[in-house]
Amino acid sequence: MVRILSVEPALPAYPHAQAEITEELVDGLATDATMAEVIRRIHRSTGVDTRHLVMPIKDYRSIEGFTHANTLFREHALALATTAIAGALEKAGLIAAEVDYLFFTTVTGVGAPSLDVDLVTNLGFRTDVIRVPSFGLGCVAGASAIARVADYLRGHPTAVGLVVSVEVCSLTVQWDDPSMANIVGTGLFGDGAAAVVMVGEQSPHAGGISVTGSRSAVYPDSSEAIGWNIGTSGFRLMLSPAVPHLIDQHLALDIDALLAEKGLNRADIGSWIAHPGGPRVLEAFSEALDLSPSDLATSWQVMGEVGNLSSSAVLHVLARSLEREPGHKALLFALGPGISVEIVLLEWP
Repeated sequence: MVRILSVEPALPAYPHAQAEITEELVDGLATDATMAEVIRRIHRSTGVDTRHLVMPIKDYRSIEGFTHANTLFREHALALATTAIAGALEKAGLIAAEVDYLFFTTVTGVGAPSLDVDLVTNLGFRTDVIRVPSFGLGCVAGASAIARVADYLRGHPTAVGLVVSVEVCSLTVQWDDPSMANIVGTGLFGDGAAAVVMVGEQSPHAGGISVTGSRSAVYPDSSEAIGWNIGTSGFRLMLSPAVPHLIDQHLALDIDALLAEKGLNRADIGSWIAHPGGPRVLEAFSEALDLSPSDLATSWQVMGEVGNLSSSAVLHVLARSLEREPGHKALLFALGPGISVEIVLLEWP
């Protein structure tokens, strides 16, 4: 069975209280007192208390366009990803040269070569490491990466796989965009990274959590519900109020289908590792799956402490969910642009 050996979350050096971020954004975004109050009200309703940023909040007003923002992304994302990788490998008792397969994902910066080339060069990975850089999966990518690395390791049972997710959401701020999507996004998203070490079933490395199954889905007529409009000013957020309805329509069917394949049902699941996409998303998850408030407590906690970290967020929830009894089963799940959903079934041997 494919196993997860370690998970290492990473956060940047500048924590800011939500109220501090809000006032800086009010100063830069609001065109009048009414809009200022709307920003404050929406930010208060996100459930976010603190976010970690790659720069002091005052420095964001000096960003001069998309080129500057993307240059800053490469600098800060490289440092964050390096921290996460080093921690994950140390926990697993491995070094970079032992990694055979590297799945790298981000949706907050672009480049060719992609950032994982710098990681390979700087951190001592082998030159023949298999790289899969991903852009566009967005918030679902942390879950998708675990599923895709598990797929690879089932065919390469002696191999070592590494998931690396890094998101610098703060650099996508649009100071000239008064849309509701931008206001919500500026109150919800934070910066962070995570790395996950995984091994195939013939690995000599002991321990870990088994990845026993996964399911992918793309919901119809939802391609404009979540995502970016990318243009000369950079990344402009698309965020539709229809997202909770789409979750209610589809999520339970996909989760039940995966569980049925494994001879299980929802009562067999001991914990739910949900992407902390925002209060309405977490509430929609609970309603669709008939979960109690305590079932998603860790996801709510992560969202309150660091915000929505896009692809890294569900991996931060996973990092806080590792101590379980043998035989415990969990579902890790996230959604992102598409709308796409990834569900991963985990079991503690």
